[in-house]
Amino acid sequence: QMQLVESGGGLVQPGVSLRLSCAASGVPFATMAWFRQAPGKEREFVAAFRTNGGGTYYADSVKGRFTISKDNAGSSLFMNSLKIEDTGVYYCAAKVNRAILSALRFASSYEYWGQGTQVTVSS
Repeated sequence: QMQLVESGGGLVQPGVSLRLSCAASGVPFATMAWFRQAPGKEREFVAAFRTNGGGTYYADSVKGRFTISKDNAGSSLFMNSLKIEDTGVYYCAAKVNRAILSALRFASSYEYWGQGTQVTVSS
């Protein structure tokens, strides 16, 4: 089993930066991702990485503004130049085995999920 706990969400103004953290415990993971879900919308892929040199991957909507990284606790999502459309509940997700590239963007590829942290970007 694996437990994932997100933190770092909040209410911020457009243009500022925010860092989200995901603390992982239990069995080790080989793939980790961040997804988000806005009110009335489906959960969408934000970013992912695969361990041991597996690279990082981003949704087009956040490329160049967000950075995902692996850290001692699990992972961090650095969000810069936040926009109103970045508002949503952000979820950390993980998979024990290494996911294939074509599967990274699909929520169904991940076995474990955190409870989510709310990010609201508003002026």
